Amino acid sequence: MDFKTASALRRLRLVSAPEAVSFLLLLVCSVLKRTTDFDAVPVMGMVHGVLFILYVVFWADAWNRTKWNWQTAAVYFVLSVLPTGGFFAERKLKREAEASVIAARARKEGIVNA
Repeated sequence: MDFKTASALRRLRLVSAPEAVSFLLLLVCSVLKRTTDFDAVPVMGMVHGVLFILYVVFWADAWNRTKWNWQTAAVYFVLSVLPTGGFFAERKLKREAEASVIAARARKEGIVNA
């Protein structure tokens, strides 16, 4: 995996957890708006919107660089619209990154010929 591809995956991974947190906070703020006088929906909506747009931009960049198939790309996109999906995306991307580092070290040491 080249540096630009690794960077694209890292950016996607780093924005996925904050995007999930902002989604959950937006849901909490929505409930509080209707049950109390607390109204933080406009602020949390904007924060979540910015993080969601970043996620989609980084997702598209990662899809372009990694050449994911349609199913993999769809899974990462669907995870972005589920309330806790960003946490699962982050964990899955972390595992992929660790596996690619292990494979790169194995190739470097001559253990595998891939």
